[in-house]
Amino acid sequence: MTKVQEINVKDTTIRTMKVDDADYICITDIARQKNPIEPKDVVKNWMRLKNTIEYLGMWEMLNNPDFKGFEFDPLLRQAGSNAFTLSPSRWIELTHAIGIITKTGVKGGTYAQRDIAFKFASWVSVEFELYLIKEFQRLKEEEQKSLGWSVKRELSKINYHIHTDAVKANLIPDEVDSYHSSLIYAEEADVLNVALFGITAKEWREANSEKKGNIRDYATINQLICLSNMENINAVFINDGMPQQDRLHKLNEIAIQQMSVLEGVGNRKMLKQENAI
Repeated sequence: MTKVQEINVKDTTIRTMKVDDADYICITDIARQKNPIEPKDVVKNWMRLKNTIEYLGMWEMLNNPDFKGFEFDPLLRQAGSNAFTLSPSRWIELTHAIGIITKTGVKGGTYAQRDIAFKFASWVSVEFELYLIKEFQRLKEEEQKSLGWSVKRELSKINYHIHTDAVKANLIPDEVDSYHSSLIYAEEADVLNVALFGITAKEWREANSEKKGNIRDYATINQLICLSNMENINAVFINDGMPQQDRLHKLNEIAIQQMSVLEGVGNRKMLKQENAI
């Protein structure tokens, strides 16, 4: 199911969605700037223009190998004349276009690939186009931040398995039941928690009883990067037979050093962004 997101541009809700990794923006929503009652008429009027058909055809030729150029040529010749009319659905049907798609139903509308949507917004209002681009870029930046956190969390999970394998191979004797095995796993996880966060998982839960999840679910991206590195390092320490107390002190030193570097990098990036502004 395609996920539809919303951005607010000058008190107008604009829907966006991804189709095959391409961003599409609802031009029906944009058209409400010009005609809030019949926005579809605004879209049709735009598609009557010769410049519009020329632009849409060029976009399809560059991005759509299945575009029917032989159906496009007659449309281009007729475009702009008083008798010429063209709806989005008819354009798609005739040319197999992919730059514009239509959705039916109560929350339906016409969506256009973002370059086309920006072109349409410029025709509706140059001011609105600029605000739309700004809000859309903000949405993309938020998505990238969310994606970055998700990737780091998954990396941490992978390294967690490397860590638990080392615990199983070196710290859990044969014939230990699953209950006592889980205690050893939890104890080793808390070695990392104390080294990085300064508290055990149980201590965090007691101090944050109103929150769902665990201490690592609330970690920053930098903490997750550091934790991922520490799980690998601790697996090496365990395989080398280093005592737990020694590992804890060593891991704490590594955590302090790595977090200092990671936070420093973040601050330097923020400083560059402020200077750029």
